[in-house]
Amino acid sequence: MSDQRKGDIRQGVPCIRSVRVNFCVGLTTGVVITSLLLGLSLIQRTSLKRPFYEAVHQQNDALGHWYQQYIDHLSNQQSGDLHADFDRNIKSHGEIDFKDEHVHHDDDKLARNLYDRVRILCWVMTAPQSLETKAIHVKKTWGKRCNKIIFFSSETNLTFPTIGLNISEGRDHLTAKTRGAFNYIYKHHFDEADWFIKCDDDTYVILENLRYFLSNEDTNTPIYFGHHFKTIVKQGYFSGGAGYVLSKEALRRLSLNHSVACRQDGGAEDAEIGACMQNLGVKAGNSTDSLGRSRFHCFDWETHLVGGYPDWYYKYDALGAKKGEKSMSDYAITFHYINPNKMYALEYLIYHLRPYGILSGMQDLNHKKI
Repeated sequence: MSDQRKGDIRQGVPCIRSVRVNFCVGLTTGVVITSLLLGLSLIQRTSLKRPFYEAVHQQNDALGHWYQQYIDHLSNQQSGDLHADFDRNIKSHGEIDFKDEHVHHDDDKLARNLYDRVRILCWVMTAPQSLETKAIHVKKTWGKRCNKIIFFSSETNLTFPTIGLNISEGRDHLTAKTRGAFNYIYKHHFDEADWFIKCDDDTYVILENLRYFLSNEDTNTPIYFGHHFKTIVKQGYFSGGAGYVLSKEALRRLSLNHSVACRQDGGAEDAEIGACMQNLGVKAGNSTDSLGRSRFHCFDWETHLVGGYPDWYYKYDALGAKKGEKSMSDYAITFHYINPNKMYALEYLIYHLRPYGILSGMQDLNHKKI
């Protein structure tokens, strides 16, 4: 082999080595990049399969922490710990005062004005076994808007709190419980309110509408209002579940009378109180609006909206058991058979939900009936 050829071969060796090195480096780089891409893809797919709060937590610690707290809150709800953060404002004799400080709408001056002008004491009939399943949700929703709220039960509970009437539980004793509660209120709180509403622990009351309706009524007149039933009592009587509200004079007459004019216990509570009111000269007032629509309702809003009434209701209801939106006043006051879920639904729909661009109507406080 010539010297020139040997030189060319020696010069080509570094070139071959360079190509090999470049090839290896390129191959290695490609493998690494491919592995990284596959790894990232795998991580992404895996993170999508994780609970949402974990993925959020990796990207944003603060948001992830908030979401975990929310999950924990839901877990507490499922375990029945719905009132763990409730601030119990306990007063003497097992009574409790509330004032809703949350301004939900742009202008609530009229409602706040009526809060001071038309004072309403709410009393709720409950039972020891219903405190944590029903009554607590009244406290946390509409009960906050009463000027004063008192829960009556067969047993005193200073923690919740409730006033014990020392009367046995059961439908056969609802009349005695109702009379006992009104007597207690008359003795201890007569001057602290203008009107006194009785309702059950599955009743929902829109206090602003109740004050609005009562703002044109005289509390010194012997009168009471509620969902009107036309049977049994000549002037009719008001459904106990829908709630009924007494004037000061009506409460005075009911509480001071212990004669045979009023049954002390037994019978159907609302009918017995209705008969008592009639015997005492207390008028069953008309609470319908100017279009003849009801304000107090002895069923939930869905039943009054679409129907499905029990057969007895067609005989009892003084307004003819109407249904649909034209049967319920725009200023409805009460609904009955409202479970806790529906109470919170009403809280949202009434006090939070609003259509953008539509202002609430400004009511005339000197109205007759709207």
